[in-house]
Amino acid sequence: MCVCKKRHLRSWTQTRSHDHIAASEVVHQDTFAELWGSLTGGPSRSPIVVGEETWTAEFNALAEGFDEKLFEIGGTPGASFCSSASSVLETCDHPGNHDFTLRFQKSGTAKSVTSTYSESLNKLYCQLAKTSPVEVLVSKEPPLGSVLRATAVYKKTEHVAEVVRRCPHHQNEDVVAHRSHLIRIEGSQLVRYYEDARTNRHSVTVPYEPPQLGAERTTILLSFMCNSSCMGGMNRRPIRTILTLETPEGVVLGRRSFEVRVCACPGRDRKTEEGNQDKAQTDVKQPKKRKSVPVVPPLKRTKSASSDEDDKVFTLQVKGRERFQMLKKINDGLELLDKEKKNKPKDPVPSSGKRLLVKGEKSETE
Repeated sequence: MCVCKKRHLRSWTQTRSHDHIAASEVVHQDTFAELWGSLTGGPSRSPIVVGEETWTAEFNALAEGFDEKLFEIGGTPGASFCSSASSVLETCDHPGNHDFTLRFQKSGTAKSVTSTYSESLNKLYCQLAKTSPVEVLVSKEPPLGSVLRATAVYKKTEHVAEVVRRCPHHQNEDVVAHRSHLIRIEGSQLVRYYEDARTNRHSVTVPYEPPQLGAERTTILLSFMCNSSCMGGMNRRPIRTILTLETPEGVVLGRRSFEVRVCACPGRDRKTEEGNQDKAQTDVKQPKKRKSVPVVPPLKRTKSASSDEDDKVFTLQVKGRERFQMLKKINDGLELLDKEKKNKPKDPVPSSGKRLLVKGEKSETE
C-alpha cells in the first residue's frame, strides 16, 4: 500500500513539473513577443506558413531561370587570360611529345587564289577576311579539354613588343566585341577571344577535336581581318602567327609559327618573293668575279720595218684626172714638208736644261 502511494506521488510530481515547464515556455514566448513589439514599434508578426503548392511553384521558377554557364571560365570575348604572360613570345618550332605539326593545302600562284602557302619561305599569303585552312597533326591524342591557340606577333625585333591590332578603319566597320582582334577562327561555336591583362596581347582559342573517321588531321579555318599595308595597323610590318597546342591549364604541348602576308593578290606576291629569294641565293652561291683590268705593256719605240720602206717609191694608179690632180697636190705638199724638216736646224739645248735665248728675245727676269 505504501509502495502504491509512493508511485502515485512520484507520477503526480512529474506531471506538475512538466506543466510548470510548459507554462514557463509560454510565458517566455509571450514575454519575447511583447519585447520584440516594443522594440519594432508594432505588433509582433506571426511566422508565415508557406504551402506546398507555393513552394513548388517558386522552386520551378528558380530552376528555369538558373544559367548553367554562370560559372564557366573564359566564355566571353575580352577575358583577361593568356597562357603566356611574357612580353616577348617565343616563335621557334617545338613539336613536343605529341609531334605537333601544321600542314597547308597546296595551291598555285594564280591571281585567282585567295590563300596560298610557300614552303620555301614558310609564309602564308591570303586575302582580307578570307578563310585559310590549316591542318593540325599529332602523333597521340592530347589531354581531354586541350585547345589550339593562335596569336599574332611582329617579326622584326624593333616591333616585337608591340601588340598586333587591326587598323581603326576596319575596327569601325565591325560591330562584334572582339573587333580589334586581327585573327579569327571560323566554323566553330566554341571559339574564345582573349586579351592578356598584363601585356594586352590578343589571342583566340578553339577546342582541339580529334580527326574524323578515316582522316589523319584536324582542320581549322583562320581569317585575318586587316591588310598588311593598312595605316594605323600593321603598316607594312611583317608578322608571324604562333599556333600552340595547350592543356586546359595553359601548359604548352607544342608550338608552330609561320609568317603571314595579307594582301589583295596572294598568288602574285608569293611568286614575286620566291623569285627574289631564288635570285638572292644564286648571287650568294656564285659571287661576282672582279673584272681584271688588262695590263697594257708600255709602247717601245722600235724601228719598224715600215720605216725602211719610207724611201721607196710606189706607183698608184688613179682613175680620173681630178682624183689624180688632188692626190698629186697632197703628195707635193707632203714632200715639201719633208724637205723643210730636213733643212730646219735643231735648237741647241744647254747642259743645265735652260733654253737658249734667240736674238732679240728678252729673258723672264728682265
